[in-house]
Amino acid sequence: MSVFVLYLFLTKKFFLCIIKKFCEKIRIYWKKVEVLNMLVILIRTIVLYTLVLLVMRGMGKREIGQLQPFELVISIMIADLASIPMSDIGVPIFNGIIPILGLLIMHLMISLGNLKSIKFRQAICGKPSILIFRGKIDEEVLIKERYTINELQERLRGKDVFNIGDVEYAILETSGEINVILKPEKRNPTLEDMELSAKYEGITYDLVIDGVIQYDNLNKLNKDYTWLEDEVSKFGFEPEDALIVTIDGNNNIFCLYSATCIPVSLFFISRISCI
Repeated sequence: MSVFVLYLFLTKKFFLCIIKKFCEKIRIYWKKVEVLNMLVILIRTIVLYTLVLLVMRGMGKREIGQLQPFELVISIMIADLASIPMSDIGVPIFNGIIPILGLLIMHLMISLGNLKSIKFRQAICGKPSILIFRGKIDEEVLIKERYTINELQERLRGKDVFNIGDVEYAILETSGEINVILKPEKRNPTLEDMELSAKYEGITYDLVIDGVIQYDNLNKLNKDYTWLEDEVSKFGFEPEDALIVTIDGNNNIFCLYSATCIPVSLFFISRISCI
């Protein structure tokens, strides 16, 4: 009897040991699977992020507030299509890539149609609406565009217009932005109104950004590194030590020194000759 009990005890212990080892192997296996799944999700995220970034770049340079309706719809659909294969590894990644590329092609075709046909452009993007015409609010247009007086006043305040009576024209663009033309007596006087002339300012060029020489801008100015080094050395350091160096149309050079230990010094010299 004791032998039989010992046999059962050893057998039970043996099976428990086997089960324990089996569970341990399963746990290690699932850990490897989880790590592998996380790695797959990471790779998918990188691929889809790069693709979406390239697609958005291919759609053109527009701010979010300036998107046309069809562009907004495409942007939302692209984000949705990218999120599904990114988070669910059971969905083939090409199920997201192919529709995204299809939306890009569709966007390019619609954009081409907008460029070639005015009627097509109006059908897709709509037409601007005049909310205020010659100082009078067009209530029919407000109702058509589902605009309330309070919303109109809010948008006007965003344009620094706090008295609706100062507005001669208010135009609701197809992007949803409102452009305002004030009445002549409410506009700021210009130099032309005061019969004055303005000095030419030109454009400001970045010559150095974060210590990196902007050779493209130097070439536009017909200058080279030697000239830049001579000008920056007047501030007491080298171009590579500058946080930023710019030059405007009147040959004014702005220079900001960058250092990790020394406090940032600000220098400005007016009318430094570019010769």
